[in-house]
Amino acid sequence: CYQSRVIRRCARYHEPMRNTMPEASARTHGGGPRIAFFGGSFDPPHLGHLAVARAARTALALDTVLFAPVGAQPLKQHGSTASFEDRVELTRLAIAAEPGFAVTLADAPKPSGAPNYTIDTLLSLRAELPTDAVLFCLMGADAFFGLRQWHRSAEIPFVATLIVASRPGQPLELVLSDLKAALPVGLMIEPTPVADEFSSGVEVRRYLLKNPQGQKTGLYLLPGLDVEISASQVRDQIRQELRAVEDAFTVKHQLLPQAVIEAIRARGLYR
Repeated sequence: CYQSRVIRRCARYHEPMRNTMPEASARTHGGGPRIAFFGGSFDPPHLGHLAVARAARTALALDTVLFAPVGAQPLKQHGSTASFEDRVELTRLAIAAEPGFAVTLADAPKPSGAPNYTIDTLLSLRAELPTDAVLFCLMGADAFFGLRQWHRSAEIPFVATLIVASRPGQPLELVLSDLKAALPVGLMIEPTPVADEFSSGVEVRRYLLKNPQGQKTGLYLLPGLDVEISASQVRDQIRQELRAVEDAFTVKHQLLPQAVIEAIRARGLYR
């Protein structure tokens, strides 16, 4: 099956992928496995991350969503609050009960200390996957609007088709001019003739990207998510709770999966 091929060829998976999506999903689209790379700090991984990944899994019939905690983000000067090892473990716990979710170490810290560039990670991942695999890059709207600043950003959509989810708490209501302004220099965008779709309640908008070399690729927007959670909000609340009740750590608004809450308490993180 495709899963065994992925596991053999992607040695940097943190753990084997469990039984993922129903086989009918792959048959519906034909071809090989549909895999989304979901990179980020995951500092900590919260319910907003899970909501975005679930929506993408449903809307695009993904077989696997790869959560990739990043070693060193080039655009974050102060780095992450928790260590890479802690963030990997928290992410593993966050997704443990989710079919089709897995953790990958593809964006692990480099021995040289050099920053992790998404284009390099995607190219390496693409080379390790089966030749018939369909690779996506899942990101939030905040990341998409900063895409122009990324290293070799114009190449990224042609290595892995972009899936852009709405910013937490702000449905992604954009006109074409907004999308054009956010794209890397040289890329053009136009609507596809396919009407917007709703897959199991998830709205999907499709666009076509073109580069100066004549290459074409898709862009998928998930505009209707309403996830009012951010990692900084989570960290702030954890600190407030710890200051208020040092020996009775709870997160009142359930911003985190329970297993992540317990691990944060056990490891003494975000104090």
